[in-house]
Amino acid sequence: MAVFTTVTLDQAQALADRLNLGPVSALQGIEGGIENTNYFLTTEQGEYVLTLFERLGAEQLPFYLFLMKHLAHHGICVPDPHADAMGEVLFEVQGKPSAVVNRLRGKSVLAPQASHCATVAAALARMHLAGQDYQRHQPNLRGLAWWRDTAALVREHLSEDQKALLDHELAYQVHVAQSAAYQALPKGPIHADLFRDNVMFEGDQLTGFFDFYFAGVDHWLFDLCVCLNDWCIDLETGAWDSARRDAMLAAYQSVRALQPAERLLLPAMTRAAALRFWISRLWDVHLPREASLLQPHDPTHFERVLTQRATTPWVLS
Repeated sequence: MAVFTTVTLDQAQALADRLNLGPVSALQGIEGGIENTNYFLTTEQGEYVLTLFERLGAEQLPFYLFLMKHLAHHGICVPDPHADAMGEVLFEVQGKPSAVVNRLRGKSVLAPQASHCATVAAALARMHLAGQDYQRHQPNLRGLAWWRDTAALVREHLSEDQKALLDHELAYQVHVAQSAAYQALPKGPIHADLFRDNVMFEGDQLTGFFDFYFAGVDHWLFDLCVCLNDWCIDLETGAWDSARRDAMLAAYQSVRALQPAERLLLPAMTRAAALRFWISRLWDVHLPREASLLQPHDPTHFERVLTQRATTPWVLS
């Protein structure tokens, strides 16, 4: 959530007027993240988040925004995009496609306990089930094809050992994707980026998931593995915290039990989830964009996670 594009109070007020949100009293750029420009927008009616989309185009964005509306209307705690009098949820600010959503209460829990992991997992499973009847379709744009294309762009910046790891893991994921078990994995809309800082708690109460702008139709297991690789690890080493990991899996399965193909491919999908974020962080570091408040994440973190997942696989009995 860096600031790539500066928005003035007058521009924010013009959008607030269109959405009937009342006078704007504050506009504050949000630090953190690397994809879009985000501001906290405060008006007399409440607190909101204004997002200007820096990479995604207007043809892609309705999938994300209406998915959030769909989930919100099915009782899932997510931001609900605000519509104008014509029902439009996608606007233009400073020449960029833009949206306004309600700001979730609470804060992110950056040092979660097993109870937090369980709460998130149960809500994730409910989100997966609630998305089954969502009518729009868009693939995960950061899937295997993107990994391969982006790996080719960053490869020249890597050491020989890193190149070997990258090549091996890409080849492994291509092999997995050709298997019958992979073809049998259930799928639907997924969040695809449900890290600790994309979830809000107020005390012990989950108040919502946000930042759906990597969402797409993909395997539910991959979405779960993205969570496991962030919520349930030792941050220094990337190794599993077994108590948090087991709590997350048990809570997810209390809502939606894993199918046999999912149980079989859990080790492979934890590697896939680590590989995806290693590649994207390499891209952000080695092919950066200029932005105010931009803080790219350290790619070596997910290199460690990937190495852990590959060398000490978690196999379900």
